[in-house]
Order: sequence, then C-alpha cells, then structure tokens
Amino acid sequence: MRKRLLSVLMIGAMASSLVACGQPNTANNGGSNAQGGGASADSSAVRLLNGKPEIDAQLQDLAKLYKEETGNELIVETIGGDTNASDELKKMYQAGNMPDIFVIEANQAASWDGKLADLKGETWTNNTEFELVDDSMGTIGFPYTVEATALGYNADVLKAAGVDPSTLTSPDAYAEAFKTLDSKKDELGIKAVLGWCAEPSNLGWSSGTHVFAQYLDAGLAADDTTYIDLLNDGGQVDHDRMLAFAEFVGMMNQYSDPDLLVDGTYDEQVAGFKAGEYAFITQGNWCVTSPDDVDFECGFAPYAFEDGIDTIIAGPPSYWVAYADGNVEGAKAFFNWCAGDSAQNILVNDAGLVSPFSDCQYEAVNPFYASMKSYIDAGKFSGWHTMLKKDGLQNQTCQVFADYAQGKLDAESFTSTIEQVIKDYYAN
Repeated sequence: MRKRLLSVLMIGAMASSLVACGQPNTANNGGSNAQGGGASADSSAVRLLNGKPEIDAQLQDLAKLYKEETGNELIVETIGGDTNASDELKKMYQAGNMPDIFVIEANQAASWDGKLADLKGETWTNNTEFELVDDSMGTIGFPYTVEATALGYNADVLKAAGVDPSTLTSPDAYAEAFKTLDSKKDELGIKAVLGWCAEPSNLGWSSGTHVFAQYLDAGLAADDTTYIDLLNDGGQVDHDRMLAFAEFVGMMNQYSDPDLLVDGTYDEQVAGFKAGEYAFITQGNWCVTSPDDVDFECGFAPYAFEDGIDTIIAGPPSYWVAYADGNVEGAKAFFNWCAGDSAQNILVNDAGLVSPFSDCQYEAVNPFYASMKSYIDAGKFSGWHTMLKKDGLQNQTCQVFADYAQGKLDAESFTSTIEQVIKDYYAN
C-alpha cells in the first residue's frame, strides 16, 4: 500500500520545497570547515548541507550512528531559519566551498547541469518511486521525505470553539470560523486566529512558495498541471482564480497576529503555534516534528479560496543531491545506508519525517501525519507543482504578499500587481 501511495503522489510533474534556510551553522558539525572544490578538511568525510534547521539535532544523531555502523564520517552543516538555501549555495560555489551533499528543488536542477552525480543503479532506487530523474543528468535526487502543506490547525482549539475542520471547504465557511475564533480569543487562550507571516526577508520563501502554491494547485488532482502550465507559458495567470485567492489571503491578513504578520520570523511563527497561541498556521508538517512539541492534536485544512476546495498539497518537497566534484562515492554510500533501517528509524521516529521508501517499517510520529495520511488515502491531495515554476520567482512574488499585508494593496491591486510581477519575471 505504501508503495502504491508513494507512486501515486508522483503522478505528473516531479515535485520538490520548503527549505527553511540561512547561514551555515557550524556549531554542531564537528568544527570542520570545507576547503575548495567541495573537499572536506578530512577528505574521506562527507559534508551534508541541511536546509531544515528543525531536524538538525536528529541529523547530528544520524551522523553519529553512521560513524558507529560504517566507520564513515558524515559532517552535517545546517542552514538555519531565515534566508534562501539556493542563495547560500551560490555563495559556497563561488567560494569553492561546496558540500558533497546538498538540497535542491526540482526546478533548480537545470542550474546545476553537469555538476551533479548520476545515482542511477544505486540500491536505494529499488525501494522508492520518488527519485528525481532528469532527462539529461540521469537520476540526481535522493528523496529524504514526503511532505504536505495546507493550513495547519490546533484541533483542540477548533473543538473548543465549535468549529468542525471538515466543513472548511469554502471561503464562507472560513469567514464564519475565523469570526467565531476571533470573538472567543480570550476564552480560548489564543493570541490570534492565524500565525501567518508575510515578511519578505525572513519568510519570503514561505509566502512566495508555499502560500503561492495554493493558487497553483489547491483543489486540483495530483496530476493536474493546469495553472503551473499556464504560469510557465510566459507567466500567464488565471485572473479570476488569482482574485479569489487574493480575497482569501486578505482574510488571512485580517485575522493574523499583527506582530507576526509584517515583521515576524519562522521561529516566532512556529513557536507561537506550538505554544497554542494560534488556531492556524501557514506551514506544513515540517513545522511540528515530534509529539513532544505540542500538547494538542494537529491537523490540516485546505486553503478553500473557492467553493469545494478540499485538498492539501503532498509529495516530496526537495531532494538531496551529490556534488559531482565532491566525494561522490562517499555520498552514494551514505544514501544507500540512509535508505536502510537504522537511518529510517531516526528520520521517521526522531525527526518526524514521512519515509519515501516502500520497505520502511516505521509509521511517522509527526503530529500532522494522521491528518496528512487521511487526505492521501482519500485521494484528496494536489501536487507540489509550485516547485516547477521559474526558479527565483518566489523572491519577487513575496514582496507583493508583504505589501498586501502592510495595507498597501487590496485584493484587486494585489491581483493586478502579482500578475505584472510574474509577467515581467518570465519576460527576462
């Protein structure tokens, strides 16, 4: 069943993420700094650049276990919180300081043409349908997780307010639910209905990628590429759909924590949700990875900006790739080990990831997993097609979300502005 579900998730265009990013954190990487050309200070070691700071501790444990079981050294360097991973990688490349393994989204593969190792034929490829395959470069991406994004919610708060999340499939239903929650903030002990941040420097990757993704895919079948195809055809936008989306985002702006909305950070957003300050959060299952993180039930609700939208976005968000001029054999050995039982135990049970491997015996402990799985089992999921837009577009659209949140735009002007920004970006 797992194999079938994972296969179904990849129908259509290959998907890929969220990468919460920033400056490399070398405090926990054994103190080793890489030298030029991707070689480590210890040339036999493998350097992995992690773009998910929320699982840094678990990856450090993974590295320790890898050394214990194989004698091989894995140095984990984590990019943390508030900048773009691809921008950091460009700096590392220019400095001749490339890691052996790093993370990319599917639409970034072309920019690394000729610089990634072909992983075809490796043992782990027999146990997943999720490897990233490029027509010219071959098998280039190791899928380390399957992720979902929608409006995450605190089920206990919704229940206390009398809001049934299964009914949230229209703008009117959300308007009523948000109004009810807002009127009972003191009674419920929440600070705001929503934890949503549109600050472009800290969370532009989130607004420009994950929230924008809802315009592209919400309500569509996993293999429906209608709006990403339109977007990639010269930057075209469906005006009516975008306007409906804009009106929904306007409602999000209205009911979000004002302290977070225009000047917050990822860490503040997630900490507020975990502390029970928000009924909803605009992230995915990566933001709460352990049952110990929260004392309430978590779930997902769709971005229902049009009547009848009842899907979440699910699939592999991004991939680990091996730098062709780095320690390729070391990277291949790690990938094969990482797909095995010892590593999957840590990644699933400790890091809270959802395994992409068909032979994995572990059920995810992630607090969002039950809700995520219910959508997948029911076929109520859309593709990660936002990762197939023109690379870098998110750095432009995120400013439009920020201007909207700051009150500089209304729904109509948000729509016309983002249409022009997209058109101009695709024209260059």
